[in-house]
Amino acid sequence: MAIFLTGSTGYIGAHVAANLLDQHGASLNVLVRARDAHAAEVRLWQALQLHLEFRQFYEYLQTRIRIFRGDLTNQNFGLSRDDYDRLIHTTDSVIHCAASLNRKSEKSCLNVNLRGTLEVLQLARHSYHYHGLRRFSHVSTVAVAGKRSNEVVREESSIEWDRSDYDPYARTKKFCEHMIPRILPDVPLTIFRPSIVLGDSRRAETTQFDMVKAFVFLAGLPVLPFRPNDKIDIVNVDFVADAIASLHQKPDPQFDVYHLSSGTGSQTFREITNALAQAQRKRRPIFMPWLEKPFATVVNVLSNRSGAIARGAALMKVFLPYLVWNTVFDNTRVTTELGHKPLPFSQYSYPLLKFSRETNYVYKYQDWPVHASGSAA
Repeated sequence: MAIFLTGSTGYIGAHVAANLLDQHGASLNVLVRARDAHAAEVRLWQALQLHLEFRQFYEYLQTRIRIFRGDLTNQNFGLSRDDYDRLIHTTDSVIHCAASLNRKSEKSCLNVNLRGTLEVLQLARHSYHYHGLRRFSHVSTVAVAGKRSNEVVREESSIEWDRSDYDPYARTKKFCEHMIPRILPDVPLTIFRPSIVLGDSRRAETTQFDMVKAFVFLAGLPVLPFRPNDKIDIVNVDFVADAIASLHQKPDPQFDVYHLSSGTGSQTFREITNALAQAQRKRRPIFMPWLEKPFATVVNVLSNRSGAIARGAALMKVFLPYLVWNTVFDNTRVTTELGHKPLPFSQYSYPLLKFSRETNYVYKYQDWPVHASGSAA
């Protein structure tokens, strides 16, 4: 029996997969979009090579990873009848990490986050019907809390249906949280809500650059349009992955919903920028909060143009609301249960900044070794 993990080729999903394989001895059923069996293996290898040597990956591929080549949004994932039945009968629990983070596209979020989640829930219902389901874990987001300002938000008070949402991503993830317990009323459920996931505290390397580009852009400005003492809830991806894997595998977690965040320990803009300035031996930026609205206006105008500047402005437009809300998400539940806290962003932000600049936001993937051969299960 195995954990059905969606999103295994994504940023958080790959970290969760590596944690489950290395720390928990788990077996995995993973869904991968690819033209053929070997292309699926190569795509999974690209996702996991940040965490595993090829020899170890290949051993897991032969013994503990079963790849199902399909698409989250197709009926039965587009699998053959035999493959879909095999997925049903070999799945003992589900971790649903896959999602569209395209905060500008209602269509993409509806298609992946709602239709895709419905397909995963359908699979879970079939598995539960045939042999029971140990747990269904869903990776959501703190953004389900909607538009906030100057707050500390706890899990039980996050969702208020009368509160406006920031974007389609937050809206669809909120509805998924509403939908899951109604479709799986008898299955143990765990909802994980990460905050701003940025960087791995153990290494400088990353394969996910969208938020990093916005961070690096801001880190290079001599003047910042923020209030220096506002907090920004950034959490390291290795903490997030450890929490998801550990609590999913725990026989009886204490709660149904967890904020995977830095909580009240979140650092201020001043703390983060001071650490970066010291590491780079540069002058600290000047904070001018009154520039926030003019800055947002310029970003909005530039995002509608073409070229590299426009792409950078489009990214900044997406993430800016999350940078200025001065809201943190209480993490007492998860830190108490795990027995440790996320690492402060200032302690690993400079290596992430340096790596991203030096590689021009490109991770150099290793090729599939020519001596290795094999096909997906």
